[in-house]
Amino acid sequence: MKEFSVSNDTSAFEVPAVLDENGRLADHCARQAVTIMDTHGLVILTGLLSDDEADVGLELISQTIEDPDRSQCSFASETDNRYLRRDFCSLPSTPRVTSFAATLCQRVEGVVSEYCGRSRPVLEIATFTSYLGSSHQYIHRDPAGVISLFAAVEDVSEQQGGTVFVPGTHMYGGADNNHDGRAYEWMELFRTQCNYRILWHNLRKLWVMRKADRAALAPGEFRDRVFSTKWDQHQPNLLRFVLGKNSQFSLRMLGPRRVWNLYRNRQALDDLFSLVQTAPRKGTVILYRSDLLHAGPDNRSPHARRIFGMSIARDIIDPKYWHDGYSPHPSLTDRPLSFGDLLDSAPLPAPSQRVEHRRSA
Repeated sequence: MKEFSVSNDTSAFEVPAVLDENGRLADHCARQAVTIMDTHGLVILTGLLSDDEADVGLELISQTIEDPDRSQCSFASETDNRYLRRDFCSLPSTPRVTSFAATLCQRVEGVVSEYCGRSRPVLEIATFTSYLGSSHQYIHRDPAGVISLFAAVEDVSEQQGGTVFVPGTHMYGGADNNHDGRAYEWMELFRTQCNYRILWHNLRKLWVMRKADRAALAPGEFRDRVFSTKWDQHQPNLLRFVLGKNSQFSLRMLGPRRVWNLYRNRQALDDLFSLVQTAPRKGTVILYRSDLLHAGPDNRSPHARRIFGMSIARDIIDPKYWHDGYSPHPSLTDRPLSFGDLLDSAPLPAPSQRVEHRRSA
């Protein structure tokens, strides 16, 4: 986005995956990943999945999206889902999905077990697909007390819109003592500054899309994405902004004092925090703390962006807040899974076994 200074250099957060004889991250990799996670709130494990394994994830996503009865997520970008700009949907707890999730959990056990006990529930297994014309989400935090995982099942380009993170903005005991005891105050100012720019970025983009040949607006879409009264916390909607009906960003957050602080400290905010956009290669896995500031950006490419996602509780979470940020598939609600269940489940078979399975099928 031209309105932002966004870096695509993620080298400071990357750890090349090295697996031990049991197919798990080697100890030195896991230790390095935990250190980066504690410091920045995220870590990017490159090459964690082979191409064959990533293809299994892509196949699961494609099968889910092609199902007319799929279970769409109800927590983010509902307007984009309605107009097929995004397809955020939860995956059913089939043996194949469970095996893929188990493979991921077993690979990263050395990292995730630092934060999540075996009894902690799997909150969601989902796919996050974005198409050309999708909106840019507001910078936000997910419900606290969760470790989330994104797996790239194919290469993601900068134009396709890999997730944007604000490293170092995760919340932990004593974090508010940083930056002269004003860390959370500075973080909220930075988030407000970003979300103001995101609102106008989306509105300008929608205006252009009214006459565009590609990603043309559907009947009623402009109204719903700008003036609708329908609830959607992540859709930058002008009417809900003016009415103060959006908890992520609204006019009521821009009182005279805050506007003055934003203006006076605009350079200091840019010096303290930075936006980093990921563009993971196939087989890369991103782990991040749910309370880290982040956003799903818009897709500016004609090619869909497909990501496999999973979230595991690292603390006790009240169901009300669980469903504020996560949409488990009904099959997962009926038959809950824990982190330990996935560690004990059968992972994906070896490549040669998968070939034989497909032949017999």
